[in-house]
Amino acid sequence: MLSQRRLFGTNGIRGLVNKELTPELAISIGSAIGTYFRCGDLLVGYDARTSSPMLAKAIISGLNAAGCDVLFAGMAPTPALQYAVKSHKFDGGVIVTASHNPPEYNGIKVVWNDGIEIAREKEIEIENIFFNHKIRFAKWDKIGGVQNLTGIIEEYVEAIKGHVDITKIASKHYHVVVDAANSVAALVVPKLLRELGCRVTTINANIDGTFPARPPEPRPENLRDLASTVKAVSADLGVAFDGDADRSIFVDEKGEIHWGDKTFALIEKHFLMRNPGEKIVSPISSSTLVKDIADAYGGEIVWTKVGSVIVSHTMKKLNAKLGGEENGGIFYGPHQPVRDGAMATALILSTMTETSEKLSSLLAELPKYFIEKGKVECPENLKEKILEKLVEQTKGLNTNTIDGVKIWFEDKSSILVRPSGTEPLYRLYAEAKTREKALRLVQDFSLKLKRIISSFKV
Repeated sequence: MLSQRRLFGTNGIRGLVNKELTPELAISIGSAIGTYFRCGDLLVGYDARTSSPMLAKAIISGLNAAGCDVLFAGMAPTPALQYAVKSHKFDGGVIVTASHNPPEYNGIKVVWNDGIEIAREKEIEIENIFFNHKIRFAKWDKIGGVQNLTGIIEEYVEAIKGHVDITKIASKHYHVVVDAANSVAALVVPKLLRELGCRVTTINANIDGTFPARPPEPRPENLRDLASTVKAVSADLGVAFDGDADRSIFVDEKGEIHWGDKTFALIEKHFLMRNPGEKIVSPISSSTLVKDIADAYGGEIVWTKVGSVIVSHTMKKLNAKLGGEENGGIFYGPHQPVRDGAMATALILSTMTETSEKLSSLLAELPKYFIEKGKVECPENLKEKILEKLVEQTKGLNTNTIDGVKIWFEDKSSILVRPSGTEPLYRLYAEAKTREKALRLVQDFSLKLKRIISSFKV
């Protein structure tokens, strides 16, 4: 995960604990971050992974050594920590989390004073400090201190409640099943839902950093227990979270699991009905469904490269109020322009309340697409050449090359072919009005990619 001259990947620093990401490295990274922030006041918190307390202590030592004062929030969801940085007007924050990665991984996210993860140019500055040994250690009498910061979860819950009509939601007496992934969603979401007047049933709500019940990524194949529980208790809704609770995947009252494109499109639809003309920010990997809704309800879609940090910074630059990803990330600007699973849950409940319809009915009203995915192995050193060749071969088609190549066809089918940012392969995302067409697009473009790759290997 960690390269020789680069610390940050597409979403913070990630690595295998005590192999790639050791306490010694965490101290040095903390010192580099502290040097960059020039003795500021920084919030530190972490997710439920078994290694998180150890790494947080190491990072705090590094920050203190560089002269930074640390406000220690302990275990909390990433969006709650981001909200605390912004609301308390801290200079920034450091969050120890590997989000959806398996339990043997951990990571480090650096947050700016607005609660958004820092942009790439700031990451490069921290990397330069780290790799060029430009850390500035404080004098012995200027070493930073540590204070505990309490109450951030209560503040975060209150902030979310301020964006929905609590009385109307409470009048519906919704029954919600929460799959907390044995992680930090358990600290917030049941509390939020009960304060919204919902009856709550939880599964996987005991904190356990080994993630014993299911992998921390809320993919449909990992959520069968949630789907069966929703049906068994006759709940109105089910919601599952990832390891740091910034993403949420929903299950309707029939036990059907819905990928993030659909629920984002539903939120988008009802947002645009109240706010026509607004910009909607989404990665190019998202479904055409998102554009269909924007076109139908007077919105303007803004495509970005894949990556939640890019979506956040684009929203900030454009002052956009809504963004979303196909993986279950919802960015609600009036609250904070970052992925926020608990805020997304409140927005889904608000939409159900406004319409007095069940989630299955609301989603059935949306245009329907079938999505298929694929991948083709590709050596890292060939990725750029392969992309150039693919762009050349698709000239004349309706394409977008902001991140890889996305091609739209006249029958509303499309395919995105892009190099992975973390693995030696290309990823393919196809969608169409029939599953057969989506599969055929993946097959055809996988073959096209393999032929291009082979031509460079000869």
